[in-house]
Amino acid sequence: MPKHLNRRLAAIKSNNAAEPGFHFQLAQPSGQLGAVVQGIWSAMVTQTEPVAKSLYSDAGSGIVFNLSGEVSVNGAPLPQGVVVLPVNKRAEHIELASGSCIAGIRFHPAISFGVLGQHVATPSLISPEQAQRFALLEVLTELQQTRDTAKHLRILESWAQAQFSIGEVLPDYLAVALRGLESDMSPGQLSANQPLSQRQLERVFKAWLEMTPKHYQRIMRIKKAALYLREHKHANLADVAAQFGFSDQAHMTREFRAIADTTPGKL
Repeated sequence: MPKHLNRRLAAIKSNNAAEPGFHFQLAQPSGQLGAVVQGIWSAMVTQTEPVAKSLYSDAGSGIVFNLSGEVSVNGAPLPQGVVVLPVNKRAEHIELASGSCIAGIRFHPAISFGVLGQHVATPSLISPEQAQRFALLEVLTELQQTRDTAKHLRILESWAQAQFSIGEVLPDYLAVALRGLESDMSPGQLSANQPLSQRQLERVFKAWLEMTPKHYQRIMRIKKAALYLREHKHANLADVAAQFGFSDQAHMTREFRAIADTTPGKL
């Protein structure tokens, strides 16, 4: 396994000690690939009971390889095969039945549209043209030949390295706008030092992310606050609200309910 991937490979909170029948591994690539892909992952259920998880909003999308078993997202069955996911605007809930095995690539926001040139409204099987262009059916076959989640990560990392480059996917002006919003720039200031007007940038966001710049910033604020709360479980919530740009604790709670379908306290 490449060293930069190996350093970031980790079995996350659903660890074997707590859930011996649920196996989940996640890798977060660095370097050129890390600019396109935020996560490469694999999950398998070997226990008799199904496993249910929350998928918090990240404004991104991805490709899922549904290898075996029954999997549902928000109660709707996930098709078998190579599946393109819609943009994740708020929390979703996934359930994996006994014997299910899935793996996938999670893109950074806007990247999926840059790669595939389209959005989907629901999890959808990839088109034959896209499958052929990206050699996805060959990857599916290779993944189906093993139940080793770590090997799934190696297969997907090798495939992604050969496929994606940030310079070929995301326009510079959009990358600058995304970074600005993640740094708490006001959505109304996006056109500063940009070749596009504010209205043009808003249309770009609608086309590439299916949301407004303001909604994207809301999602990123929730994502950063949620990551902080997971690492600082005894943090004062009023202090966290101020730290991440919410007007007060009540505002943070409302935003969590609207986008993450939970509260800071429950998280």
